[in-house]
Amino acid sequence: MANNRGNADGMFQQTLKKSATIAGVGLHSGAIVTLTISPADANSGITFIRTDRHGAAAVVPARWDSVVDTRMCTVIGNEHGTTIGTIEHLMSALAGCGIDNAVVSLDGVEVPIMDGSAAAFVAAIEQAGVAVLSAPRRIIRILKPVSVGDGVKSASFAPDDATTYSFEIDFESAAISRQSRAVELDGDVFKDEISRARTFGFLHEVEGLRKMGLARGGSLDNAVVISGDTVMNADGLRFTDEFVRHKILDAVGDLYLAGAMVIGHFHGIRAGHALNNQLLRALFADRSAWRYEIQAPALPVGRPAYARLAVA
Repeated sequence: MANNRGNADGMFQQTLKKSATIAGVGLHSGAIVTLTISPADANSGITFIRTDRHGAAAVVPARWDSVVDTRMCTVIGNEHGTTIGTIEHLMSALAGCGIDNAVVSLDGVEVPIMDGSAAAFVAAIEQAGVAVLSAPRRIIRILKPVSVGDGVKSASFAPDDATTYSFEIDFESAAISRQSRAVELDGDVFKDEISRARTFGFLHEVEGLRKMGLARGGSLDNAVVISGDTVMNADGLRFTDEFVRHKILDAVGDLYLAGAMVIGHFHGIRAGHALNNQLLRALFADRSAWRYEIQAPALPVGRPAYARLAVA
């Protein structure tokens, strides 16, 4: 799943070579936000910092147990009441580019939406460059099935030798209808097949969302908008199944809040941010369902790339 050029078998942790700055409108706040992704030390993970706050109140770790809201996006927060919203597309790009450690600084309450996909974040990371660190990479291996849902919507993990995602959606609108897709996120698959898929919404829902204080920055420039059975964007879709690809993009970002890459198969049926986070909470609540593994720097030929480190 990761970009591991110069990092044989992806065995070492990675960060950025230099900082990358990007600016744009917040999808829900409607405010202009400037965001900088900076290099970070090994084993520090992904950390968000609100530059309009001070001290400990400014720092929000990108973790599954920091999620405080999942309405229309994923929002993380800390004990000081500081929140940062719409993190899923950036987290997805960090996962897809193989960035284990980074500091994300921003001067607003949410990550800018850009064009509604992860493409701008991928481009910024690639422009900054990827630095290989000396610390070995730790992964999370799924050992047994874990699932959450209500019979109509569901999200699940199952053991797999790779990081794979599959998703199914079903909407009444003929513009979407039923779509499904499965991918193994390795090499350039994320960039080529997933990163450019945009978020989407329905025109008839916009007024209600804005009354709730959401979607104030939404437009045809940063979302696929559907009216009835018609896609309103003049340029149409980037993929015939752009909608389900975007659901995979969201899941990649939401699940990177696990704090490490998950080796296993994720399957979503009509799932969203709430179920994605519930799945991580269910996973970590069952200590027999997963373990941390560290990639050994040297293994005999024919041995698996990942070696068990510990059961947690």
